[in-house]
Order: sequence, then structure tokens, then C-alpha cells
Amino acid sequence: MKILLPEPLTASAFAPFGEVIAVNAAQRHFSINGGNTERYHDLAELVPGPDGKLIVSLFRGQPRALPFAIEMLERHPLGSQAFMPLGDQPYLIVVAPPGPPPGPDDLRAFLAQPGAGVNYAPGTWHHPLLALNAVSDFLVIDRSGPGNNCDETAITPPVQLALA
Repeated sequence: MKILLPEPLTASAFAPFGEVIAVNAAQRHFSINGGNTERYHDLAELVPGPDGKLIVSLFRGQPRALPFAIEMLERHPLGSQAFMPLGDQPYLIVVAPPGPPPGPDDLRAFLAQPGAGVNYAPGTWHHPLLALNAVSDFLVIDRSGPGNNCDETAITPPVQLALA
């Protein structure tokens, strides 16, 4: 079985799949609320898609034991999907480029640190939530509206996700 090792989550490495949502001094930010708050502004392009609306949800992910077999991916063709962790645990991301269903060689994995979220661009293939170490909550902003906005595909043969 092919082994997939995660790489660090960086904005440039993740760019083909969407955006990293994190505080970074290089991002546009400014002081608000009488100087008591620093606003890091417009960190992701949230896309509701045709006739959709953006909704906010809380996802509570159970921790995954590693190694873990990646047997499927999903995508949301009509809108983006942003995940922002609310706790202090790292988590894993497995993605493949938008387009036709991916194979094992198309997958990339990222290790995200606490405080770093991601916004999957519309159509980006990704594995459902991969929490590590403990039950983990994520604030999720995605699309609600008409149309089928979730496609799934099998990864054949499965790929084993492991930490180095």
C-alpha cells in the first residue's frame, strides 16, 4: 500500500486547493475597536455558488488513529468550504486537485497546526475531517442551497496516511 506523509501546511503549498486561514503579519490587517483589536481582513474567498448562501456550522471530529487508510475523497462543486479549528490540537488534511476523480498518486497531505484553518476552493477533492489526538471542534463556513453539492469517489487502491 502506498504511504502518504503529510507536509507542513503553508499558503504556497496549499494554493492549488484553496487558502490557508491564519494570522500572518504579511496579510492585510488593521486596528479596530479603539485600538483594542487587530483585524486580519478578508483571509479567504468564500464562494456560495449559484443560488446558494453561506452558513456557519460547528463540526466535532473524533480523533483518527494512525496509520489511517485513505479510501475515499469528497468534493463540493458548487461552493467553497472553510474549516477553522477551535482547539489546541493539530489536524491532518488530504487533498487532490479539482477535476476528474483522483487516483492514489494525485493525493497530497498536510499537517495543520492549531490556529491554522483552510478554505477548500469549489471542486477541490478532500478527505472528511481528520482530527488528531483528541475530539476537536471546527467552525465551518460552507454552502447551503439547491443542487447536489457533495460528490464522493473511492481511492483505489487505498493509500496509507502516516506521520513520518
